Amino acid sequence: MTALLDVNEIRCGYDGEAVVDRLSFALTEGDICCLLGPSGCGKTTVLRAIAGFLQPDGGDIHLDGQLLASGTRSLPPEKRRVGMVFQDYALFPHLNVRDNLTFGLKGHSAREKSRICDELLQLVKLEDLGHRFPHELSGGQQQRIALARALAPEPKLLLMDEPFSSLDVELRRALALEVRAILKERGITAIMVTHDQSEAFAMADKIGVLNAGELQQWDTPFNLYHEPATRFVANFIGQGVFLAGSLLNRNTVRTELGDIEGNRCYEWLENTPVDILLRPDDVIHDDSSDKKAEVIAKVFAGTATLYTLQLPTGSRIQSAFPSHHDYAIGEHVGIRLEADHLIVFRREEQAVGGSHYGLEATSVESQQ
Repeated sequence: MTALLDVNEIRCGYDGEAVVDRLSFALTEGDICCLLGPSGCGKTTVLRAIAGFLQPDGGDIHLDGQLLASGTRSLPPEKRRVGMVFQDYALFPHLNVRDNLTFGLKGHSAREKSRICDELLQLVKLEDLGHRFPHELSGGQQQRIALARALAPEPKLLLMDEPFSSLDVELRRALALEVRAILKERGITAIMVTHDQSEAFAMADKIGVLNAGELQQWDTPFNLYHEPATRFVANFIGQGVFLAGSLLNRNTVRTELGDIEGNRCYEWLENTPVDILLRPDDVIHDDSSDKKAEVIAKVFAGTATLYTLQLPTGSRIQSAFPSHHDYAIGEHVGIRLEADHLIVFRREEQAVGGSHYGLEATSVESQQ
């Protein structure tokens, strides 16, 4: 399928210092993607380059076959057919909701503006608030009006820069799902920037994880969680702890909790020291198991309790038990592993920063 947006090996920076280096990705029409990463990783810089607020030092950006920017050329932002939802919403305080929505509709008749406004207010479920001013709206309502205003000119691409960051946690998650439904209903192609994993998982078809200006992995939320391509992605996405082990054969790792056979094959030599990532859902409570661990910390989270468990060797793992189990600190509980997705890295490849860590493995299924 032909890409609607093609970002090809762009390099961007400020004052001669590179922030993003040779970053590439593509979106097909109707895709919703997210650039996810810690503060300073370059995700907002990428968004600014696509929007036209920053010219790349190299590489190029195409939208629907049109060159938006390269190291030598840059189309003005107003000619890119790109909509933008800012972190602070950027609504005009002296204009009511209807006037905010229609502000950018130059060349439209009053009747056409009214039709578009009515349609968008209905889309974001705020039909009765057109006469109100921004300060009379809640944060969630302001966010939806900002989204509607960005959609009014019918952009080819919508960009959203931390659009939920000023809202409380529960509202952020609910609104992310609501905004995704609105975008899908209209077939809008969109890119959101965030550092919040729950927002990214709720919103995106594809997620690009950035670190130190490099794209570590571009994948579905499921694959980022279960098949992280680098140690950074494994650490950054979800929860989990690395447990020391050694390679027993091509797809089995020996650990103090027993031999773990997974869905990947490795080319390393037998007995290669490795670290295996165990997610809380990989560690199952089992009173009949001969494998015991001591509860050293716990966090109640409603439907489940997240336990930090210490093994006899001193190693620590985490597990999410159903909340009707209530174990005290210092108590010993039986556990077993159900790690269907084997996430393993060679131990000598530990590092910091943006270094990549090849899994050097292929899916078992792909070889059959």
